[in-house]
Amino acid sequence: MDVTTLAREIVDGRRLAPDDDLEFLIECDLDVLRESADLVRRRFVGDRVDLCAIVNAKSGGCSEDCKFCAQSSRNASKCEIYALLSEETILQTGLAREQDGVDRFALVTSSRALDGEEFERALRAFALLKQKTSLNLCASMGLLTLEQLKRLKGVGVTSYHCNIETSRRFFPQICSTHSFDQKIETLRSVKAAGMRLCSGGIFGLGETWNDRIDMALTLAELQVDSIPVNALVPIPGSPLADAPKLSEPDILRIVAIFRLIVPTADIRLAAGRALTRENGKRAFCSGASAAIAGDMLTTAACATIKADRDMLQELDRVVSANH
Repeated sequence: MDVTTLAREIVDGRRLAPDDDLEFLIECDLDVLRESADLVRRRFVGDRVDLCAIVNAKSGGCSEDCKFCAQSSRNASKCEIYALLSEETILQTGLAREQDGVDRFALVTSSRALDGEEFERALRAFALLKQKTSLNLCASMGLLTLEQLKRLKGVGVTSYHCNIETSRRFFPQICSTHSFDQKIETLRSVKAAGMRLCSGGIFGLGETWNDRIDMALTLAELQVDSIPVNALVPIPGSPLADAPKLSEPDILRIVAIFRLIVPTADIRLAAGRALTRENGKRAFCSGASAAIAGDMLTTAACATIKADRDMLQELDRVVSANH
């Protein structure tokens, strides 16, 4: 089967499954793949683009040993370390990002799971944001319990983020302090709590193309709503400091494949957009429908939120109904 025919079948209701032979997506013509994925994007997501800003609300000192991460205490990277930001600082940051014109605002914290008094403070910060802004609120706070997730929802958090990072097969190669199954349990708890589920991963860790396809199939099974696509930005002092950077064609192929396998989700450009031309403009014509705008966790943005909005306007995409 050719990819154009496959895209039309997806538009008509077909969904790809683990027993489908999808290896042809790895070698097929990239331009045809991109056009096919964008056809699927237009059908299921349309021209709207969801822009999310994140704040590194608690930085460094994480107990986990993820090989890609600057914030792991087990890595020799020079990451800034600080406790959870104050509620007022979080509120003012959210107000500023709302003024910049994003749709969504996420608090991201380092650690296996935010708990204790810091979790209570985070709840209060979200309650303030809900009261003072019109932002959609998202949290990324590790392997939380169902009870914690329900409490987040109770103060106005509508979406929770927890990346599976890669395929089940490859996951033990990048992390040993928690398991793939623990990630899956958290993601299922997010759904049980009634929140939107945001989960993706990082590409360029050493995984194969089949790992990437398996990862997409896992996310499809979990019925994720948003998939962050991060291209590895090698961090000095981390075990992957010398990893080769992904090429733009590989990034575009990843975006397109994920659009075909998870057609209704937001495919969200995240870290590593500087590896693409024009801040990922071609990716938005390859199936992408969302982005993390502005700074990442430990790396500076390759473009401002305004630049993102201007670029998307050139593509006739609708960034937000509120700005």
